[in-house]
Amino acid sequence: MPKIKTKRAAAKRFTTTGTGKFRRRKQNLRHILTKKNAKRKMRLGQSAIVDKANEGACRRMMPYA
Repeated sequence: MPKIKTKRAAAKRFTTTGTGKFRRRKQNLRHILTKKNAKRKMRLGQSAIVDKANEGACRRMMPYA
């Protein structure tokens, strides 16, 4: 059985936690920042855990993570 290749786009976007969950960045922090308040921008700067519904997709894209 040949090795499965990791999707490089996914590897750049997701990291794994110690418990095997996937960590991702939040959206909406790239442009149009003047109308967003400081509290919202600070929250958006923190990472989030990938939801249970999308975890299987991440696992298929990164089989060795």
